[in-house]
This record gives sequence, structure tokens and C-alpha cells, in this order.
Amino acid sequence: MKGIILAGGSGTRLFPMTKVISKQLVPIYDKPMVYYPLSVLMLAGIKEVMIISNPEYIDMYRNLLEDGSKLGMSFTYVIQDKPRGLADAFIVGEEFIGDNSVCLILGDNVFYSQGFSGILKKAATIEEGGLIFGYRVNNPQEFGVIDFDDEMNALSIEEKPEKPKSHYAVPGLYFYDNSVVEIAKNVKPSKRGEIEITSVNNAYLEQKKLKVEILGRGFAWLDTGTPDGLLEASNFVRTLQHRQGLQVACLEEIAYKNKWISKEELIKLAEEQEKTDYGKYLKQLVEEF
Repeated sequence: MKGIILAGGSGTRLFPMTKVISKQLVPIYDKPMVYYPLSVLMLAGIKEVMIISNPEYIDMYRNLLEDGSKLGMSFTYVIQDKPRGLADAFIVGEEFIGDNSVCLILGDNVFYSQGFSGILKKAATIEEGGLIFGYRVNNPQEFGVIDFDDEMNALSIEEKPEKPKSHYAVPGLYFYDNSVVEIAKNVKPSKRGEIEITSVNNAYLEQKKLKVEILGRGFAWLDTGTPDGLLEASNFVRTLQHRQGLQVACLEEIAYKNKWISKEELIKLAEEQEKTDYGKYLKQLVEEF
């Protein structure tokens, strides 16, 4: 399975902090925002990742993440010159995806839960159809809302409905088989001229090939699109890290535990950041495992 991080957009709700930097590079506590969706792909066991961003920002991601080899991974960088909808990622990434299945995650989505890795690894084994997630919210009118049956088959998806059929919103994390590329190509642009991810999901829905996985109690899906949301996400990460002494979205730790890098390689990465708490944490990992 291949992974795609969609890190475009102008982040206007976060102006002026995003006037000269991509929203997905703004820090959430002690790490750039993009670390969090990237960590999700890594927890799913995905080693080949494509990052899509605007022309003016793409080199910032390349400078930050490089080619991925330090993590035992491979990163590809692709420009999306103007917003054309989330599902355009599959068209832009057609060559990258090849004949593989694919996971798309939005670059501003933050997920956290114990046991999330097991859910992700299972989702990454998808061979046919699509898999989306449902997360219970108090205000479903503000989200794309999924309705489903007892066997977790999707029944309907509605964008910001006045009368929602459920309280379950669809987060920005999607798993699809390889047919998603052709489905995206055949989607008619919406009134705003974009290739909507809802249209892709509805295509799978019509084929009765769209499954739903519920993210239950104790699961955190955080909004980072506003200054308040960004602060809340930062405080959430800070609290977890200070209470437990464990890092959230530590890419080097995940790579090491996935056995994508050796102990010697982890030591080298720790030494590069030895003056920071992050580097000290990596050094501690070497000593503990």
C-alpha cells in the first residue's frame, strides 16, 4: 500500500501565521503538523509516501523530510498548482500509486488512541473496495456524515446535512483499492469546480464496496484549522507527553519499532538532535530497547 499526505491549501483561517508558511508546517506543540499524519501512515506500515503541496511550499517539505531514507522510507513530492479537491490527489498521484492500494490522509488531521496501530494495519490490508472511518461528534451538521448498517456497510454520506442521519462524522483518513484512480478520473467536478472525496466515496457506496470503521471512546480526532484548535491540539500533545514521558508522533521511534532502521541509525539520529528534549528522548529509546 502507498500513502498520500495532502498538504496544500492556503490555511486562511490561521492567518497571519500561515501567510508565509504552509499550514501543515505550523507546529503542534513540539513538532511540525505534518509529523502527525505521517506518523499515522507509518503506524499502518506504509513506507512509500507522497506529499502533495502548493508550488511555493513544496521545497519546505523536501527540506524538512528529505527523501525518507533516514527513516527507512521513501518520500515523493508533487505539486498541486491550484485546489482541485481532495480526490484530485489520486489523479495527481496516479504514477506514484501504480497498481497498489492507497491511503489518503489530510495533512491537518491529528489522531491519537491506544491501539490505533492495530486498526491501521488491518485497514492497510484492504484488497477490494474502500474503508472510511466514523467518529461521533456533537455537531454533525458541520461535517460529512456517514450512516451505516449493523454490518458496518456504509448506507449514505451527506455533506453538512440539516438533518443528519447519524452523529458520525467522516475524518480525513481514507483507504481504497487501486480502482480509486479510475473512479477519481470519472468524477464530475462539483459546483465549486473540485473533485470531491464524497463523490469517490459515493461511487464505492453505489457498488456496495464501502466499509466503515468506528473510532470509539477514548479516541482523539483533533481539529487544527483555527488558532483555538491549534492551541487545543498542542495542549493535548503536551499533556500526554509530560504525564507519560512518551512522545506523540515521533517518526524515528515508529521507524525503529517497525524495524525500518537499526539501533545504530537511531543513535545517529539522536546525536543530530542531542541538545533538544526530542533528541534526548531518542537516546533514551536506544537505552531502553
